[in-house]
Amino acid sequence: MVTGSARIRSGEEVRRLNGKQRMVIRKSATKKGGRTAPSPAAKSPAKRKKKKGAELKAHAAEILARLKKEYPDAHCELDFATPLQLLIATILSAQCTDKRVNIVTPELFQNFPDAESLSTAAPERLEELIKSTGFFRNKTKSLLGMSAALAERHGGNVPSTMEELVDLPGVGRKTANVVLGNAFGINEGVVVDTHVGRLAVRLGLTNETDPVKVEQALMPLFPREDWALLSHLLIFHGRRVCIARAPKCGDCVLEDICPSSRV
Repeated sequence: MVTGSARIRSGEEVRRLNGKQRMVIRKSATKKGGRTAPSPAAKSPAKRKKKKGAELKAHAAEILARLKKEYPDAHCELDFATPLQLLIATILSAQCTDKRVNIVTPELFQNFPDAESLSTAAPERLEELIKSTGFFRNKTKSLLGMSAALAERHGGNVPSTMEELVDLPGVGRKTANVVLGNAFGINEGVVVDTHVGRLAVRLGLTNETDPVKVEQALMPLFPREDWALLSHLLIFHGRRVCIARAPKCGDCVLEDICPSSRV
């Protein structure tokens, strides 16, 4: 409680709350001359400065080198044995964790081992098998349409070109990139999921948030032969360290070159 005669020091204020006076202590946020003092976590101008051209490409190269060293076993975390299995698993992974998909797919693959059998599946049976992955009705339609198209147009085989893959029902560029990069070893583009998109911005690689634009920004910065691996590295890092709400900056191998570091 503060009386009317109490002395108010610099940086303090008295507020009247519910009829009572309470002292609120404010930490000084100014320096001499009235300028706002930087917080302890504020980055130096050199670290905050947006990189361009050769400097940005060198920044990207350093990120790639460090992540390769940190995650030498980075890989696709969806379980699959064939291109068709990976295509199915990737469709199911939309708005779902890889862990959950890997729980669902063994029984699914056992019941429907090829495109022809999947295309003739009863929708209700498919929905029952994949329900826990979420959005199961839409995913059922995608699986039925995709498998029917494979059976009719490609002899039941998954095609190995971007053009043919995105022409399949339920298959977009991201899914096609996953299949091409991991089932066929073809680096046609960069897979941009939520982790890759988030880290691309945090690491100062782009300001874009649209997945297609993020992909277009990343491809010129990294060697083509590393495009598929790049996605795995960023996803590994995003799941383990650069977490969306609480990034572990103190444990990050990129902390000293990351413009978003909180350390």
